[in-house]
Amino acid sequence: MEKEQKKTIDNPDLNLVNDKELSPDRKREETQQVAEDSRSFMELYEESLQSIQEGKVVKGEIVQVDEEFVLVDIGYKSEGQIRTSEFLDLEGRLAVKLGDKVDVLLVRKENKDGRIILSKERAGKAKVWDDVEEAFKNQNTIRGKIVSLVKGGLSVDIGLRAFLPGSQADIRPIRDLSALVGSEYDFRVVKYEKSQENIVLSRRAALEAELKVLREKTLERIKKDAVLKGIVTNIKDYGLFIDLGGIVGLLHVTDMSWGRVSHPSALHKVGDEITVKVLKFDKEKERVSLGLKQMTPDPWDEVCNKYPVNAKVKGTVLSLVDYGAFVDLEEGIEGLITVSEMSWTGKIKHPSQVLSIGDSVEATVLNVDSAKRRISLSMKRLQTNPWDTIAEKYPVGAVIEGKIKSISNFGIFVGIDQGIDGLVHISDISWTQKINHPSELYKKGDQVQALILDIDKVNERFSLGIKQLKPDPWNVIHDNYKCGDRVSGIVKSITDFGVFVELEAGVEGLIHVSQLSGDKETNPLDSFHVNDEIQAEILNVSQKDKKIGLSIRKMEQGSQKEIHKNYMKKQGQATSNLGELLMEKMMDFHPQGTLDSRESESDKS
Repeated sequence: MEKEQKKTIDNPDLNLVNDKELSPDRKREETQQVAEDSRSFMELYEESLQSIQEGKVVKGEIVQVDEEFVLVDIGYKSEGQIRTSEFLDLEGRLAVKLGDKVDVLLVRKENKDGRIILSKERAGKAKVWDDVEEAFKNQNTIRGKIVSLVKGGLSVDIGLRAFLPGSQADIRPIRDLSALVGSEYDFRVVKYEKSQENIVLSRRAALEAELKVLREKTLERIKKDAVLKGIVTNIKDYGLFIDLGGIVGLLHVTDMSWGRVSHPSALHKVGDEITVKVLKFDKEKERVSLGLKQMTPDPWDEVCNKYPVNAKVKGTVLSLVDYGAFVDLEEGIEGLITVSEMSWTGKIKHPSQVLSIGDSVEATVLNVDSAKRRISLSMKRLQTNPWDTIAEKYPVGAVIEGKIKSISNFGIFVGIDQGIDGLVHISDISWTQKINHPSELYKKGDQVQALILDIDKVNERFSLGIKQLKPDPWNVIHDNYKCGDRVSGIVKSITDFGVFVELEAGVEGLIHVSQLSGDKETNPLDSFHVNDEIQAEILNVSQKDKKIGLSIRKMEQGSQKEIHKNYMKKQGQATSNLGELLMEKMMDFHPQGTLDSRESESDKS
């Protein structure tokens, strides 16, 4: 299709002035002028056609759209055509209309059919190559979208496919490059080869250039007490790293809050925007110490006014330690309740027996030390101390009855009242019985009676006695056991120095090894066994030391004298002799089987 303008130039007679009123000379002048103008226009037109070269990008206007081709006017003698498929968007819809201006590349001025062949896609690629070249020369950035993961790095769409090495994806190493796929960034062109369609990009270089500019601006703003905004870039146990704009500062965990912070991640996460205060700045090392709690007043400045001594307060249990519980009174203010201040009477070994983390508690203020940031609290002082009234209810000398709460190696604890336990010391269980451990006689839960011996309110001690319910048998020991008496008993124990004999419950006597009978050539202890029943003579009794001395030797000597006396009285009786009488008498004093064969043979001889 030829243009109207071209047709007009090819028929100059159409432009001649046809006015009959003009003179012949005037007509000739007009005709000559038109011919000169036509020749001048043709020269300009031909020159313009020569400037449109194949492989160049030109701007054109959409003049016709059909199913197969889009016709574009680029100022040539005829319109150029582009396949309609080059104008379809991702959804397959036509993304162009009549009158739109587009950049196209002249593929061929005329094909075999005389048509001008254009390409929008190739024009776009040519434009991208121009941008790549300009970005490389001027060290500018070019925008692109990371589309896929490839060997050694990532593929980036910048209008052309470009390669981003993994080492150039960020300032810091990235473990998972696939996380960047689908994101758009600015890149620096570090290498390109148009002939091989090879483009190498660097996001790291672009970021470093940005950071350099940001760093310079940030350095101008950073100074002590300056308030700045930043982004949390990393979280450690000891604090947060904040990017202030090219410079990273540390917000230590102790400067995050006036209160307790279990871990920095409990308050912030990576990516959070945060406003902080500059506490310290080392310009040479570019180290910045930041504070967050310093943005608000220190609550301890007013703690003495808000929490006077004896004031009743409420709080939440924050943590438990062996010696007590820390209670949160308000943000930044904690109080300590020691285990000794949790109960007047309860035997608390660990605060977990009474409290749990998160419990709401009431307490009274015992002491405030704002310099050391300490507040001492008490739970028990909100209640009446039962030790103040226990003596009135349970006077000394009264008999009480209660269950055994616990047993230790030094005594038993008996429940009295309001959480108060009385102690029966092991020495106050029996007057005479030797007790190695109270569990030999009692077990937890047993019901017992005891006498109140003493109440010590200052030291919170309630003393009881069980043996005091009965008289002390040693007070009448001389009435029941006198020197020279012969007594019977059970062997309770045998030691290197003698034999202990139980005379009655709780009363024992000792037969020293020197007071045992037997052959000097044998060990006299070998003749005795535990639980043997024997007889002996009382040598001495000590009420003060609660000791009774016994003797078998003396008893036997007395028996021999008696036998000899009886023998003298019975001289006339032929059927008896001294040996028989001695044997008969000895059998009266020795349990069956205690005389060994040697003694029997000796008697016979």
